[in-house]
Amino acid sequence: MPSNSNRALIIGAGSAIAASLAEKLAADRRFQQVVCVSRSPDPRPEIDGNERLLRLRCDYTESSIKRVCGGLQEFSGSFSRVFICNGLLHDDKVKPEKRLEELDEESLQQVYRANAVVPILWLKHLCALLKGSNETRIAVFSARVGSIGDNQLGGWYGYRASKAALNMLVKTAAIEYRRRAPNIRFMVFHPGTTDTPLSKPFQQNVLPGRLFEPGFVASRLLELMDNEPASETPVFLDWSGNPIPW
Repeated sequence: MPSNSNRALIIGAGSAIAASLAEKLAADRRFQQVVCVSRSPDPRPEIDGNERLLRLRCDYTESSIKRVCGGLQEFSGSFSRVFICNGLLHDDKVKPEKRLEELDEESLQQVYRANAVVPILWLKHLCALLKGSNETRIAVFSARVGSIGDNQLGGWYGYRASKAALNMLVKTAAIEYRRRAPNIRFMVFHPGTTDTPLSKPFQQNVLPGRLFEPGFVASRLLELMDNEPASETPVFLDWSGNPIPW
């Protein structure tokens, strides 16, 4: 793809891994522009002066998602990399459940919306923007605990179920994209345990050498997207490039 028509799109750009992706992509001369979508600006002095960086706000309601995609139509067909980084494990009210007795309907709905509904709404509205003659690779952030086949420990009901739902939604959308936008390739990505606010309460149980810096995870994802053989069906990979059972 010519360098003057090559763009990257980062959705959920407020996370630590997404910010590292933005920094690396903004320094990559292959990309004319890096579009970062988040709830609010998150200035990073080391990259905000980069003329190839464009920041957009979105509150992740469907009307806001539709508005953002509509505003990017002038760049239709020019995005070769898309990252959907939205997700929720915990906040002030939501906590991963260890027992059935801890399940709460409102929390389940909140986690499901953040981890499954919002990403698939993006895929709904991105289809027209991304289809074209040039190959586009989409990475959707999931988690190993969303693997039904790999679930050996139980617990974390809402997070597990919402990520499993996300995985199914991506696989299903990929089938339709194959008919409507055959230039798109999907990757479902497990970043591993990364040193971010999301993982802070759970880092004491991480094995030595398995707590990663956001920059490391961003680099690994970019390498995988550059080097993973093109496949018509989505792949579910961890940070090291190993496949995870769906």
